[in-house]
Amino acid sequence: MSHKKQTSRLKGFYQLDLEERHQELLERGYLTPEELGAFLPESGLPLETADHMIENVVGVFSLPLGIALNFQINGVDRLVPMVLEEPSVVAGASFMARLAREGGGFSASCTGSIMIGQLQILDLKDLSLARDQILAHKEDLLGGLEDLDPILRDLGGGPKDLEVREIPHSAIGPFLVLHLLMDVRDAMGANVVNTACEFLAPAVEELTGGRVHLRILSNLADRRLASARCTIPTQSLAFEEYSGEGVRDGIIEAWAFADADPYRAATHNKGIMNGIDAVLLATGNDWRAVEAGAHAYAARYGFYRSLSTWAVDREGNLQGELELPLAVGTVGGATRVHPGVNAALKLMGVESASQLAEIVASVGLAQNLAALRALATDGIQRGHMRLHARQVAVTAGAAGDLVNKLAALLIEENEIRVDRAREILGTWQEGKE
Repeated sequence: MSHKKQTSRLKGFYQLDLEERHQELLERGYLTPEELGAFLPESGLPLETADHMIENVVGVFSLPLGIALNFQINGVDRLVPMVLEEPSVVAGASFMARLAREGGGFSASCTGSIMIGQLQILDLKDLSLARDQILAHKEDLLGGLEDLDPILRDLGGGPKDLEVREIPHSAIGPFLVLHLLMDVRDAMGANVVNTACEFLAPAVEELTGGRVHLRILSNLADRRLASARCTIPTQSLAFEEYSGEGVRDGIIEAWAFADADPYRAATHNKGIMNGIDAVLLATGNDWRAVEAGAHAYAARYGFYRSLSTWAVDREGNLQGELELPLAVGTVGGATRVHPGVNAALKLMGVESASQLAEIVASVGLAQNLAALRALATDGIQRGHMRLHARQVAVTAGAAGDLVNKLAALLIEENEIRVDRAREILGTWQEGKE
């Protein structure tokens, strides 16, 4: 086997057929034949393994797995696997990553791996007194959790702090909320945090005289933030009849709409999550938890707004930044049992949860830029419908070379509909008879 240089700039990759794409990944040493096989329907997730993952299993369900190219994050090239059904996302993220390379690629960082567990404390006669009791015994409470997970402790993780919040007004009256802050290292952390909350509850009840009701992880992981930044040279934004300055300013104007209006922000942030969720699915992470945390974080100032920020830097270039909670893991959960997840992490060269979070945030920012650029220029539908036409062709019954031929004709006619596709196929079939 020859060994080409590992780079995320695989020119012409989209023009290769499936077998040639597989060969490219193998020759560059990104995956072994066995690891690549984990992405294929015939040798992917075994039905027996699936039966142990969830309840009432009757089969497995497949979605396309594509690879986003061109990503350079903190100076390292990364191929990024993405699982989703929506056309144009992988292509859009890849193209924006190529533009970002011209400005030095993405720089990304994480604040740490702290997750929050919540204990709801009810039936208290004096909230302030109960709060003081908890804080006065903070060290004892934390100390009681030290040996709960010896492996996590030995890795430098475990319980780090306690905080107490008063909820003075609610539908059931006032109560306290205890926040347990735990460093979960490379895990997503739900299981270990929930276990710690359960363990802590009796001691808290004894201290406060109250009743601990809910004991559960919070998905608003605002102590576990990931951020990504990029600079796009203005001249790189120019294409066709659009000037670089015009595209740059149009992107900023489109972002400002989302930052000021929640109706627009919801769709704007959905576009960001198009990229993020696709990587989370590929790596076996809880995309629902990240979605919940991201949208809650977008409303942290009392109104819902954009998760990203776009502006002009001192040199006149376009500069973007994305920040959001990213509770992701590279150990535990599906990573231990799903062969495709292990192959996806290998493909990216990920060594820690923080690295994965940095990649995910970068993909989210790239996808956001792709959507804003399309909206600010020739509209979101042009590229999307071009790719959608192939799906329509397949739905109509086209196969093999006829898929692209039919899709091209539908685009030319600007009639990307299943009924029209079937009509054309019928005409072609009659011509053969």
